This record gives sequence, C-alpha cells and structure tokens, in this order.
Amino acid sequence: MTDLTDLLARTADQTPVGPPPLDALRAGATRRRRRRTTALTVTAVVAVAAVIGGTTLLTSHDPTTPVTSPTPTPATPATRLVGQGHAAIAVPADWPTNKSRCGTPLQDTVQIDDPSAAQYCLVFRPAGVETVILGRGGPEPGIKTDEDITIGGVPAVRRQTTCRTGTNKVRICTGEVRFHDFWFRVESSTSAAEVDRLLSQVVVTPDLVGVPSFQSLPQILTGAEYTAVLKELGLKATLRYTKNPNYLPGQVLGVSRAPGTMVALGTAVTVTVVK
Repeated sequence: MTDLTDLLARTADQTPVGPPPLDALRAGATRRRRRRTTALTVTAVVAVAAVIGGTTLLTSHDPTTPVTSPTPTPATPATRLVGQGHAAIAVPADWPTNKSRCGTPLQDTVQIDDPSAAQYCLVFRPAGVETVILGRGGPEPGIKTDEDITIGGVPAVRRQTTCRTGTNKVRICTGEVRFHDFWFRVESSTSAAEVDRLLSQVVVTPDLVGVPSFQSLPQILTGAEYTAVLKELGLKATLRYTKNPNYLPGQVLGVSRAPGTMVALGTAVTVTVVK
C-alpha cells in the first residue's frame, strides 16, 4: 500500500500542471446553452403550430361540402286593373291593349272594342298567348250558366272553362265571368289553368270605376251620349273639339284616360269630339 501511494505521489510531482482551460470551459457552456435554447424554440414552434392547426380544424369547412346561398324570393310581377263599371280584372302591367290583327291576338293583350275585329282576314293565334277581353251585354241566350257566384257582394256567373283545337292545331281554352250587363272573357293558347288563374283575379272596387269605351260597335257615341255615360258612372267630362272630315260632327274620336282604366270617382276624362 505504501509503495503504491509513494508511486502516485512521485508521478504527480513529475506531471506538469498549467492554468485551467477557462476558454474551453466557456465555449462548452455556450454550446450547451445554445442547444437548450434551440430545443426550447423548436418546442414552442411545434406547440404554436399545433394550436393553429387545431383552430383551423375547428373553423374550416369541409372542402367537399358545397356552400349554398339562400334562394332569393322571386319578385311578384307588377299588375294593373282594367275594367268596366266597378268590376275589374288584374293583368300584367306590361300588357298592351288591342295588340291583334283582324281581331286575333298575336301576343298577350287586353282587347276592348278592338278596331281590328272589323277587318276580315285569316290569322292564326300563336301558342302561348293570353287574352283578356272586355265586353258589354247580359247573359247570352241559349248558353248555359255553369255556376252562380258572388264577387265583392255582387252577383255574377262563371262560365266553365272549355278548350278546343284550332285550325292550326293550337289548343285554345276559354272561360268567362259575367255580371249583369258586361263580362270578362279570358282566352289562352297556353292552358285551361291559365284561364282559371286570370279569371280568379276579377274583383269589385267600390271606390274605382272603369273608363267606358266610346264605341258601341258598330256605332260611335256622340259627345253628348258619352258625357251622359260618364256622369252615370260618377265621372266628369272635359270636352276638347277638333276637326276631322272623316267623322260626323259631334262624334267622339278618343278619350283620355284610356277605356278600361280604373280611376277614382269624380275623375275628369278628356273627351275629343269632332267639331
């Protein structure tokens, strides 16, 4: 034991001892700190990515699931009333009046004393055309009344909608609503359902009255006769005179508002009369 201790002591005495390697120690410590910092940074990035990924999963939509917008509600088409007396029917606002040839409508239209009806020619009604016809007169003799109805407290009759095939193979359906001395007829080359839909829009308007036609085919009313009709309906007449060699003095050439237009009681109607 003593010999070994002496040997170690002698070896230590013979081994040169220098100053401690402080720079190396510092470098090692710096490398260790950098490794720890890098590890912490990587750990933090992974944690943040995990949070972001989790949030994305919570808020993102499945790309395979289509995102649909709510279906817009279609706008109701604008309508206007045309009528006789206190009864009227609603038609699309853009329908013209008497858009026809030889009395045959060529597009959706309202017919009021259609002047082309006096012409004689062969014209076929196209498919998909609706017509509202305003006429005067009571129930036609020999024609069966299908149903007694009441509209706005006023008695009327409803003629059943029937269909026939025209010469040009176009199917035309017809129905009517008749009051005491005038009627509304609907003709359609679309369907019977379209006839029924339009006739369901006949109403009675106590505060409105239809501007009457100045024609009582084949006769044209005089200014005095037409003024009397206006007065009976609760309307006023403003007379305007003009010269026209094709008509007899006193005959009515035109009125404004247009016949069939629904106006308030007491409204003045301008009547153009031949001087």
